Amino acid sequence: MVPTSKRPRQPVVAVTGAASGLGRELLARLVSAADFRRVVAIDEQRGDVGEATWRVLDVRDPLLANRISDIDVLVHLAGDYTVDSDPGERRAYNLRAAQTVLTACAAARVRRVVLVTSAMVYGAAPDNDVPLPEDSPVTAEPDTGVVGDFLEIESLVRRSLRSHPGLEVTVLRPAAVVGPGVDTVITRHFESPRLLTVKGCNPHWQFCHIDDLLSALELAARGAVTGVVAVGCDGWMEQEQVEEMSGIRRFELPAGLTFGTAQRLHRLGITPAPATDLHYVVYPWVVDCTALREAGWKPSWTNEAAFEQLLELRENRTTVVGRRLPVKEATLTAAGATVAVIGTAAIVRQVRKKRRQ
Repeated sequence: MVPTSKRPRQPVVAVTGAASGLGRELLARLVSAADFRRVVAIDEQRGDVGEATWRVLDVRDPLLANRISDIDVLVHLAGDYTVDSDPGERRAYNLRAAQTVLTACAAARVRRVVLVTSAMVYGAAPDNDVPLPEDSPVTAEPDTGVVGDFLEIESLVRRSLRSHPGLEVTVLRPAAVVGPGVDTVITRHFESPRLLTVKGCNPHWQFCHIDDLLSALELAARGAVTGVVAVGCDGWMEQEQVEEMSGIRRFELPAGLTFGTAQRLHRLGITPAPATDLHYVVYPWVVDCTALREAGWKPSWTNEAAFEQLLELRENRTTVVGRRLPVKEATLTAAGATVAVIGTAAIVRQVRKKRRQ
């Protein structure tokens, strides 16, 4: 009688940041998947996915290694990428969390770690290839914004791979993420009275719906893709199509005026994001999702459908250069605004007036 080969043992997968947001959505998917023997949820508070095994702790706790000794795959989604967060506190949290997770996983002999950064790390530039290959160099400028956090986290990953060659790390770099609950510099761009453009440059728009990011994370957790993996809708949208769908007209300014004004407003504390973040709404950073495509993955959302949902989720908000305005203030500003950057003059006056009071 020929002996039958044993099926490989199904892995145990853990998700950090599992009580809310992207972590909670991934957890709900994984507990119903047949690919994992057990699903462990890690967060500072217990969430509502009862089928998971919950371990309540802060991922920055050095004792994390003791709590993941039975884990084969860890998907790290605990992070703060809120536009309005204090930059120093946000970065301290994100870097400490990523560093602790990578160190703990190496110590606990976790086989695979999956992290999410952003295709923003490639940088947005007028001469970028459209699309950018996944192995394109990382050229984004280090700054105090969320992009700077992503760059630092990827630097931690590279150091970890050198220090712990037995650890497999997969980094997902999504295009501009959209979907319920997503609030970024990109989504706020479409809450503006006008769409800012730079003279001589035509933006190209590529989105990544959260549903497609989740399906890519599942593939990465199973080991179907490894290394650096770009995620996004197929192709891209031209600026004319974006304006037609949104009903928001563009306003064109010279690059020097645009970025100089934005940087001064950021230094004054009026805008939440540094001027370099504006690059991502005026210059292209479209990515080619080769690794996922070769693994048989296809996005379920088109750029057009994802953009349409982004527009539906705006909820009549008004944003000027990344700063959301209260309803009364927004009405006054939007009525006379011709472009986000020009509209900041009203904010400057209001801020100065409040400081004098």
